[in-house]
Amino acid sequence: MFMDVGILLIKMSSANPYFDDVRTKPEVIDPPQDEDMMDVSESVSDPTRNGGKPNVAVSSSVRELLECPVCLNAMYPPIHQCSNGHTLCSGCKPRVHNRCPTCRHELGNIRCLALEKVAASLELPCTYQTFGCAGIYPYYSKLKHESQCAYRPYNCPYAGSECTVVGDIPFLVAHLKDDHKVDMHNGSTFNHRYVKSNPQEVENATWMLTVFSCFGHYFCLHFEAFQLGMAPVYIAFLRFMGDDNEAKNYSYSLEVGGNGRKMVWQGVPRSIRDSHRKVRDSFDGLIIQRNMALFFSGGDRKELKLRVTGRIWKEQ
Repeated sequence: MFMDVGILLIKMSSANPYFDDVRTKPEVIDPPQDEDMMDVSESVSDPTRNGGKPNVAVSSSVRELLECPVCLNAMYPPIHQCSNGHTLCSGCKPRVHNRCPTCRHELGNIRCLALEKVAASLELPCTYQTFGCAGIYPYYSKLKHESQCAYRPYNCPYAGSECTVVGDIPFLVAHLKDDHKVDMHNGSTFNHRYVKSNPQEVENATWMLTVFSCFGHYFCLHFEAFQLGMAPVYIAFLRFMGDDNEAKNYSYSLEVGGNGRKMVWQGVPRSIRDSHRKVRDSFDGLIIQRNMALFFSGGDRKELKLRVTGRIWKEQ
């Protein structure tokens, strides 16, 4: 039997230090299919619609009721409650060992259907509204949309540090130039020279980043050394500062050589939605073994001198 609605919606204090150890990121959850739940599977293909039923105004108090007091994220079915009416999201229930963090009563398997139905009646703006998304989405569809929203910000593509800056493309271009002091170039061709006095040292993964502006977009050229198994190798690849569907409109080529030999790579730039590490670890670029790199360098093979050239073009 469920508790009175007034009791069901009791909020736990978010100041409890017990909660700090179990906070986590929200998961993308599909709308509930429970037969007891209100139907929220209506079409959201036109998020800016002005349909028959008015949007439910969402006050800050209602938002607080739908916020898990442990992880502080929005709650999605099944929403659990203890016998005293304290609510908890399903992700946090096993982390608190099936004990209510507020009153320490056993949680059991009591569902707070009243709060789930309140959530089903709500429509909320996209989190990325300030970036340009005008969509209004049912509560249970909002997270799924936001995981794919074209207006969601990009992570900083700088590979030399764990930079946590996010933003749109113009903001990130200025950030790379001003904060990371990245070289900026106009044009679709490049001539990248890489020199290292001691090519035996790869532990610190020497890397370089150059940004090129062409065709009205920005591209990031990465070049670095990393360990592939027991052998150090060098890799060069290009990333597109935009989404993958736009990146596929472009191609690029890279060439490196010396002593009458050369290696050529041709590919499609990867979107910066894919992390630098993901692209590198998929070997999607020009890979040069150290012995070959030293051969291209000439001389006594004690100093690395590589020249990587290439160009970017737009597919017809």
